[in-house]
Amino acid sequence: PRGGAGWGEPARELPVGAMLPRRIMHTVATAAARRPQQTAPARRGLSSTLAALQQSPTNVTTLPNGLRVASQTTTDETLTVGVWIDAGSRFETKDNNGTAHFLEHMAFKGTKRRSRIQLEKEIENMGGHLNAYTSREQTVYYAKCFKDDLRQGVDILADILQHSTLDQGSLDFERSVILREMEEVEKTVEEVIFDRLHLTAFHDSPLGYTILGPVENIQSITREHLREYISQNYTGDRMVVAAAGPVDHAELVRLASDLFGGLPMRSAASRPRQEARPEFCGAELLYKTDETDGLAHFAVGYEGVSWTHPDSLIFMTIQSIIGNYKRGEGLVPAELSSNRLTNNVVRTQTGGSIESFAAFNTCYKDTGIFGFYAQCDEAGVASCIDELLYGVSSLAHSVTDEEVERGKRALKSVLFGSLDSTTAIAEDIGRQLLVYGRRIPIAELLLRLDAIHAPEVRRVVRERLCDADIAVTALGPLSGLP
Repeated sequence: PRGGAGWGEPARELPVGAMLPRRIMHTVATAAARRPQQTAPARRGLSSTLAALQQSPTNVTTLPNGLRVASQTTTDETLTVGVWIDAGSRFETKDNNGTAHFLEHMAFKGTKRRSRIQLEKEIENMGGHLNAYTSREQTVYYAKCFKDDLRQGVDILADILQHSTLDQGSLDFERSVILREMEEVEKTVEEVIFDRLHLTAFHDSPLGYTILGPVENIQSITREHLREYISQNYTGDRMVVAAAGPVDHAELVRLASDLFGGLPMRSAASRPRQEARPEFCGAELLYKTDETDGLAHFAVGYEGVSWTHPDSLIFMTIQSIIGNYKRGEGLVPAELSSNRLTNNVVRTQTGGSIESFAAFNTCYKDTGIFGFYAQCDEAGVASCIDELLYGVSSLAHSVTDEEVERGKRALKSVLFGSLDSTTAIAEDIGRQLLVYGRRIPIAELLLRLDAIHAPEVRRVVRERLCDADIAVTALGPLSGLP
């Protein structure tokens, strides 16, 4: 039966962030004991502390079918509610790669209760917004609406996820739409570089697949492929209903129980999903062109760590220390920047020029990829990549406490500053419940960040980034590439 009452057990309330794990408390206590007493950093951290104290709690309830329902109350007039699914291109095969993204397109083409036109009119009449996206490990559907339209928003999401018609006419139409989307993606060099970087680094794993899939798969995907993907991946224990805004958690739980209670839970007898840890491969994938006046684009990737790895926050801090640069932007000239790597990259360009560079850090369930992406002219390729490689490895012995503190402050600004809307908060809740199994409170995150100091950064760089295999992808005039 649909609804929680038919499952034979009550929903379970899960406390969130009631206490810190013992290992984290030990790390924080040890770091605090060896840290010199200073007054200025305490004043700098005042606003972050206030933010931690003022954060509304995240309420989480698990339904009998494994579906988790989570919410955070805010004082906005609108709310965001969505479904985060532990499914993406990583959980596909070579034969059905692209199915998760194709299914995202088909979800808005009509259900058994609503035609495509009716669905669009309903969203328009309620002044709402309906959207979806697919990544390598997650698929997300969400709605933004007024606070009085919570039930209607949840009902629409439940309808498109469980009762889409997947009719043949829409299926054929969406093939051409996705192929046009692929053409647009191929025109975006940065998108191409990062897709090829994953292919290079994880070429023996589905993590190296593109999200859109190859052309031949897009042209051959059938309704049966889509239905099989739904039955294998859209189960209660792999889904989170998350909401942020003026939301009553008890009402959200009732709605989720009524509308999503019929979702099956993956049974113990069903075939377990294969999740072998991808092997990182040090390799190069270069696309050289004869253009002499164009920019060379390249990305260098190191093996990173998973979301739950003890060093994940240190990798985020290292990314923040390396930072980013774009020629002609910023209030402070690059030569005067407090970022040492920016200084060195700009000053050592002889006969060439760098357009931009940026560090990146992407985490997955059991691995990650860390590195930098840069654009420069052909004459500057050699010095640019050499300086960036040296800049990363030099952190193993020369990073200072001042640089680490600057990196942590910048990271806090990004982490907390991004939670400025109900959509961003709901996204944070859904993603964290899928990757961590809980929502990490700001107070805990601050403690973990404050426990990071220069010795920890040097250790991680020394252990994981020095003399390590790297994956390199480049496109453009690359005659100067070492």
